[in-house]
Amino acid sequence: MRALGTLTARAALAAALLLAGTPARACAVCYGESDSPMAAGMNWGIFTLLVVIVSVLGGVACCAITLARRAAAADARTLAAAPADHPARA
Repeated sequence: MRALGTLTARAALAAALLLAGTPARACAVCYGESDSPMAAGMNWGIFTLLVVIVSVLGGVACCAITLARRAAAADARTLAAAPADHPARA
């Protein structure tokens, strides 16, 4: 029974903390200072994330292309090594 009281007290404390929060402050871009150092840092952060995402997607694409080429080469070797009456040549 005591655990239920502790749980209720914790839930009430969490609700009070959530409801008594202070309002969020807007960034420099929202205030109209697009040439501030914070806005420049945010722009560099966006550019950095873009470079990372493009690099990762490029690596995945290169891997897929390499696997497709290897599969095509293995298929060509299999067909070349198969006898004339083999079902793979049909």
